[in-house]
Amino acid sequence: MLNKSLFSSKTNEWSTPQKFFDELNKEFNFTLDPCATKENAKCKKFYTEKDNGLIQDWSRERIFCNPPYGSCLKDWVKKCYEIAQDETLVVLLIPARTDTKYFHQYIYKQKNVEIRFIKGRLKFGDSKNSAPFPSMLVIYNGLDKH
Repeated sequence: MLNKSLFSSKTNEWSTPQKFFDELNKEFNFTLDPCATKENAKCKKFYTEKDNGLIQDWSRERIFCNPPYGSCLKDWVKKCYEIAQDETLVVLLIPARTDTKYFHQYIYKQKNVEIRFIKGRLKFGDSKNSAPFPSMLVIYNGLDKH
């Protein structure tokens, strides 16, 4: 039986699987989760929707960003790209939508960017079913002097 909420537009939040995050955190040592709720925050320092992480200062942080996957996704990708230009490490977990303008403008063929396509499909949050889309990690290495 499929989880109908995975295919609905009731939410654009897809909570990162803890085990998946833990493996990334071992590699990158994150300090900030700019798009979280109190219940799903992955770092001690985080911003909620009320805080509006898009307008917060992310400098001097090591960022893990799993943004809302709605129409504002492009704004989060742009913010991640821009903050990485200031020597900040950003790891972005997003749907693998290589046909989008933001992918070509802020990800594809950019300097100091690594793209990791996720094998299979993630099971977000407490879902027993996989996401209806493939995912990728976009790693903006900046110059990462931390």
